[in-house]
Amino acid sequence: MPDTPPPGTPGVSDADVAVSSPGSAPAPVPRLLCDIHALAQADPATAGAVWKLTESGRQLDANLVHLPADQCVETHTEPDLDVLLLVVAGHGVLGTSDRTEPLTGGALFWLPHGSARRITAGPEGLSYLTVHRRRPGMQIRSRSAAGS
Repeated sequence: MPDTPPPGTPGVSDADVAVSSPGSAPAPVPRLLCDIHALAQADPATAGAVWKLTESGRQLDANLVHLPADQCVETHTEPDLDVLLLVVAGHGVLGTSDRTEPLTGGALFWLPHGSARRITAGPEGLSYLTVHRRRPGMQIRSRSAAGS
């Protein structure tokens, strides 16, 4: 998916596309990606990522995750990346290594890298947005380079 739609795309005016010098790619411009609240209200039985940031050239990854009623993401640790978690619908509980925190609409949590967390949805389910730095792509290296 390109960062900017070409001029003449339905719903996009020519003013929405930045113009750059001949031979260079158009400059990226801010744009609406989705309606998080509408996606969060989708099929309550759906589990997992219901939306992902997929734009090329991005420096971030983002996911809208839905957990059906009373489902959970088991305890895990993200060793490399800090994560922001924003609750957009429903309720639940964030379990950490030393306490639990209520997950309610509008709550924004910082999950530092190395911290353990468990996310459990309440009886009406839970939808939350996660945002973190983009992971580098998998790289193929020689055996000697991988060991150094």
